[in-house]
Amino acid sequence: MIIYRYARLPEDILRFEAMGNFEAAEQRIKWLLSKNVDDDLRARLEYELERIRRVHKDFNVSEDMAIKKLREELGEEAVAKFEEWIAKGYVDYVLLKGRRFFFRAFIDNILFLCEDEICTKLRRKREEKRRNIKDALIKHVEEIVNRGSEGYIEPRRVRVRMTLRVLPNTLEPNEIVRCWLPFPIENEQQSDIKLLSASHSGYVIAPPRYPQRTIYFEAKAKEDGSAEFWVEYEYTIRAFYRRINPEQIKPYNEEDELYRKYTSEQPPHKVFTRHLRQLAEEIVGDEQNPYEKARKIYHWVTENMTYTYVAEYSTYESIAEYVARNLRGDCGFHAILFITLLRIAEVPARWQSGWYANPAMKGPSPHDWAQFYVEPYGWLFADLSFGRYWRTRNRILYEFYFGNIDSFRTVFNLDMMGNFHPPKKYLRSDPVDNQRGEVETEDRNIYYDRIEYKLEYI
Repeated sequence: MIIYRYARLPEDILRFEAMGNFEAAEQRIKWLLSKNVDDDLRARLEYELERIRRVHKDFNVSEDMAIKKLREELGEEAVAKFEEWIAKGYVDYVLLKGRRFFFRAFIDNILFLCEDEICTKLRRKREEKRRNIKDALIKHVEEIVNRGSEGYIEPRRVRVRMTLRVLPNTLEPNEIVRCWLPFPIENEQQSDIKLLSASHSGYVIAPPRYPQRTIYFEAKAKEDGSAEFWVEYEYTIRAFYRRINPEQIKPYNEEDELYRKYTSEQPPHKVFTRHLRQLAEEIVGDEQNPYEKARKIYHWVTENMTYTYVAEYSTYESIAEYVARNLRGDCGFHAILFITLLRIAEVPARWQSGWYANPAMKGPSPHDWAQFYVEPYGWLFADLSFGRYWRTRNRILYEFYFGNIDSFRTVFNLDMMGNFHPPKKYLRSDPVDNQRGEVETEDRNIYYDRIEYKLEYI
């Protein structure tokens, strides 16, 4: 899998891309690859050739189409404000040969960022439709807090069916297809995992605590160039709740493998840049207690970030640095910044992700959060995007999501950028996370634009 570590793109390539001259950028990349450049820069340049193709799939809304969508969803007043919103940074776009192409979810991001009355009205209308979902979560969390019991509590038995379909005319008939579907990890939260059925025999399930756990299939494509894989399983998931006494927090053993691993950089997305080091120092100040360091960083992230949809993770050069500069991003972006700042502050922290499945929802959605480690309590949780949302809406939930977690989850991943079992040959569609599954053939990766996926809670 092509992956770079610290190298950043040369300035002339960035300039070509900013002007929308991607052909010139590609020519410059190929010229540099013909030279004797170092391995990390070579990997970065090779990655960029693929990244350019992926960027255009996310930024695929022409100006005419954007105006049409805006008029349909927000009305003529929004069309009149469009250029103003672009100037204020509410609307992401790229240039391609002098023409603007907008991010596929640009209207949603306008609603996240814009405080104009026209946006506020539609945002409130959308939120009202989700009232029953929020009420179910409030009830769930308040019951956990009020019961007084601590640790991994309140088990729920869940049955899930996940399906991944490669679209027709993508593959050659009878071509061998390799597929990795996410599969639940086994840990203190999640146990008693039982595979019920699968689309193909001869599957391979990764070990129980594998950092990015999958079930792997090989099959032949159908005559129409499609393929389908599915798996059905059950598991028990538990919420976690614990009251922490900061005075009981003990120092770390800095020689311990856990400490060294989870306070280290994880390039390219968790890199201790000068900017991030300075930010962590400003937030933490002279605090020495690891738990209080984590609390300060949780408060800073949840108070300063705005939630927005992002393009595919593979199209960002360094996510933690992007979030710190732009103060926006989705749940995973908030978690990555939190983890990076904690590691800089010498508090072990790691990634966790899967799906969020509130019983009041019609269907689950991908979700990312974080864990941090303190002695003698062990691994605690932090859901930054949930914390950001509930900060001004419900103080109980805001405080709950620092240290604790609900049981409306399916956990697939305990780390970012992990290798698959068995390993994948080509660059993944999402090299960071795995919630939707990955597919490849003998000679190429199959990207998300040729895939449909569905997770059903039965």
